[in-house]
Amino acid sequence: MDVLPLPQIHGFFPPEKPKPTQVYNQHSCHVLRKSKTKSTAEFSLAAHQSFDEIPLSDTFAWNNLIQTHLTTGHSHLALSTYHQMLLRGVRPDRHTLPRVLAASRLSRHLFLAKQLHAHALKLGFSHDQYVLTALLQIYAHLDNVDTAKWLLVKSPPKDSVSWTLLARLYIRKEKPALAIDLFHQMLGLGAQIDSVALATAIGASATLKSLKRGKNLHQIARKCELEFDMLVGNSLLKMYIDCCSIQDARATFDRMPSKDVISWTTIIRAYVKKGGYNEGLKLFRQMIMNGLKPDPVSISSLLPACARITAGKQGKEIHGYLLKNGIDLNVAVLNAVMDMYVKSGCIKSASRMFQRLKYKDVVSWTVMIMGYSSYGRGELGVDLFREMEKESSTQIDEITYAAVLHACTTARKVEDGKLYFNCINPPKVAHCALKVALLATSGMFDEAMLFIQEQNIERHAEVHRALLDGCRIHQNKKLGKRVIEQLCELEPLNAENYVLLSNWYADNSRWDMVNKVKGTIRDMGLKPKKAYSWIELRNKVHVFGTGDVSHPRSERIYWELQCLMKKMEDEGHKPSPDYSLHDVDEERECVEFGHSEMLALSFGLISTQAGSTIRVTKNLRVCRFCHESAKVISRMVGREIIFKDPNLFHHFHNGLCSCSGFW
Repeated sequence: MDVLPLPQIHGFFPPEKPKPTQVYNQHSCHVLRKSKTKSTAEFSLAAHQSFDEIPLSDTFAWNNLIQTHLTTGHSHLALSTYHQMLLRGVRPDRHTLPRVLAASRLSRHLFLAKQLHAHALKLGFSHDQYVLTALLQIYAHLDNVDTAKWLLVKSPPKDSVSWTLLARLYIRKEKPALAIDLFHQMLGLGAQIDSVALATAIGASATLKSLKRGKNLHQIARKCELEFDMLVGNSLLKMYIDCCSIQDARATFDRMPSKDVISWTTIIRAYVKKGGYNEGLKLFRQMIMNGLKPDPVSISSLLPACARITAGKQGKEIHGYLLKNGIDLNVAVLNAVMDMYVKSGCIKSASRMFQRLKYKDVVSWTVMIMGYSSYGRGELGVDLFREMEKESSTQIDEITYAAVLHACTTARKVEDGKLYFNCINPPKVAHCALKVALLATSGMFDEAMLFIQEQNIERHAEVHRALLDGCRIHQNKKLGKRVIEQLCELEPLNAENYVLLSNWYADNSRWDMVNKVKGTIRDMGLKPKKAYSWIELRNKVHVFGTGDVSHPRSERIYWELQCLMKKMEDEGHKPSPDYSLHDVDEERECVEFGHSEMLALSFGLISTQAGSTIRVTKNLRVCRFCHESAKVISRMVGREIIFKDPNLFHHFHNGLCSCSGFW
């Protein structure tokens, strides 16, 4: 059979090659090895000089040369080599065309790809599995997936590889439903099902978040006896998790006779993401007991479970495990460990780790800047950002700018905050809310209101909450009431807004209006959040509500608090109750030292050794009475006390708080 060379395409093939100037011993691959250290131009020249030296019958050498050009990213040279091969009368084989088709796809030449398809037909290779795969890919990428499907349907015997490839192309083109339909069509034609084809279809149902389709594919996996194949099992696990069915995922996981690191990581991440931190930690320990060594992905999935003030001990244990077992600590894992220390109340450990990092990416800097800010040390966050600016290799993103704006707010560095805000282009509502917080926290209410009007962000609740924080700090009750009323208009079904309004009236002794607002909450069927705090002791978490008397040691807890309050009163300290702009209505009706954070603090004092740090977490903002009381108590008992609420860490030591009273 004669082979027709490809027609010349203007500008595509290089000019006529120069005459050989070097001695060639055997085949082109030897020339290429000798040219490894040369420049690209020299490398290409050496390769082309070898054309005359390659025996016409040695297709392997030509294929090798084409593959080398593909590997080095020179698809045009791969096509040029094929052209030269045809001109010399060398007959391509089944390994040549897939390489040349790949070069055509990378060069995005659809017309040329069709010529190569014609070559495949003429040479009798169009039904070869490798050639068909290359043709499917090229038509899907340069034409459309439907053309690729037409080619597959028109081809004689089709195995699961071709069908699976086409299904994956549908998924890549964001058509997962068609990928599942294709799988069922494949079943109907009697094609043999393998684990890759089944896993691809299951992945498509996960993308669609279709639990019904996913369960149907699970049944097919059982019938095909592929349910416990590792690839299929992990795909089912991920599908159930993506479809928000953690129960089915756990049942699948428990039935798997063998599990790899991916299996464990998938289920651990699912529990951590849903807030099942203890179960995630339990599974991690079980994974290690089963002899599996966690990888960076599994560690990064678990660390958020330790990024809580009650889990600092577990976080340190995991960090120690990483160091002891020599697990690859790439920058992503190190950042996750550092973030864990920040969020679990160990800012000093996070700072030491940051200083030891050999390479810091933008996430490393951002975690530490935000960490300092969340501990009320905004000035350190701003200084760190300035240091980061000097690093020319670090690209500052909008998340980092948000972190430094938060730091400027905490440190009340208004001018610096304005400067950094102007660097964001364009700023998002979240950035604008941070600037409002910066201005309001510094008492610049007129400028904050003007900025809100200029940016046209009056309809965003987060902006009004930022303004309200400033009203709370500076006791601007008049503006505070207006802001609360606007929040009620913007979010009429948010119970916390009505609680704020009720507390404002309570602070001004408007008890008739307090009752009226409470009636509105009741009539609308709204349920304000209950305040509660928790503390960990000997791996057990103790939770306290406001006025809680359910704890077995309640009598001792309240006695300790009464003694502390009596001592504070004797020393002349009498913190006043804070109802104004506070978001917990039930605490207003409770004796102050019955607030949940005070109960947790008292329990910590009577249950731990003298001198140890007390760490308490609260689900809502710490009230001012408890804040001022904790400051005094930290001095009286000689202990460090850490309160963490959704907004800030309050680190009390020797009668002072890290927030300096601004939160």
